[in-house]
Amino acid sequence: MSNVLRLLGAAVLALTLAGCSMPQPAFKNTDVTGADCCRDFRLTDHNGKTRTLADFRGKAVVIFFGYTQCPDVCPTTLAEMKAALGQLGADAQRVQVLFVTLDPERDTRELLANYVSAFDPSFLGMYADLETTAKTAKEFRIFYQKNAGPTPTSYTLDHTAGSYVIDPQGRVRLFVRHGDGGANLAADLRSLLNQG
Repeated sequence: MSNVLRLLGAAVLALTLAGCSMPQPAFKNTDVTGADCCRDFRLTDHNGKTRTLADFRGKAVVIFFGYTQCPDVCPTTLAEMKAALGQLGADAQRVQVLFVTLDPERDTRELLANYVSAFDPSFLGMYADLETTAKTAKEFRIFYQKNAGPTPTSYTLDHTAGSYVIDPQGRVRLFVRHGDGGANLAADLRSLLNQG
């Protein structure tokens, strides 16, 4: 009988605590809050400044890994991010979009600057050497693989097509699927920004 009373007491306590907790938003994209990844990076932006995730504390960060010669996924994703920011109005200033190249052999600082700026002047292109790129991709669970082309410099890259959203406190919160046009991303960013 005492075991039954203990279980009943534990159940009542759990329900009481659950009633006191803050409601969590229902995200449109995949909630990865608490995932053991995406903790930090050390990359150079297209202005030549070394950056870490801490530099963007206070803003929601949307981070996407790709390459400038990508024929479809990368430009579409950046266009969707631009559309999402357009739906946020003034809150767009509280979001930082980062495009991390997986192709530092071809994506020079100047090329990255021109590429991301064509979508939005606030976007930052990020790069590193091959070793740091691989380490960062691993930390963010990004798959990528080089596919040989007809010449040594005309290769393509297969790569993960999704993005991550880091909240203003620097915690990974969302994995964003490619191809929603930006509406779901905008809704999720608004929810995160409203949390403070």
